[in-house]
Amino acid sequence: MFAASDLSKCTKPELYQQLAAQLRALTDDETDPVANMANCAALIFHSVPRLNWAGFYLLKGGELVLGPFQGQPACIRIAIGSGVCGTAAETHTTLRVGDVTKFKGHIACDSASRSEIVVPMLTADSHLIGVLDVDSPEVDRFDAEDEAGLKILAGIMARKL
Repeated sequence: MFAASDLSKCTKPELYQQLAAQLRALTDDETDPVANMANCAALIFHSVPRLNWAGFYLLKGGELVLGPFQGQPACIRIAIGSGVCGTAAETHTTLRVGDVTKFKGHIACDSASRSEIVVPMLTADSHLIGVLDVDSPEVDRFDAEDEAGLKILAGIMARKL
């Protein structure tokens, strides 16, 4: 059985390094994408401090469709180009938004969310699979270290989908 280690005293780079190792341990021998995304969302939500949502949206039929997550119920479908998730998906660019109330077209699935980071998940040949979406109830919660760490986790997941 998998047991997560206590990461509460880690620096942020150490935290993400440990999360990447734990995510690989959880997913290496598992081929089911839903199970892998569910474990990844839980790992992020319960290990990264000060979050209120962590999960996935997958590209299906030209739109983003809700996948496994941890947090309050969420928007089920997001158009490409809409909100933070849809914009990150459209541009294939990680978006770190310090204050979502100032992001034009922000979709408020959880009114408690104040900052958000969305990392596109791409195939080896740069086709969009979906996005990793992480929210916080704090303004300016995410920094460059969070972005770097979440990009690594999203890359691990992209290879498993």
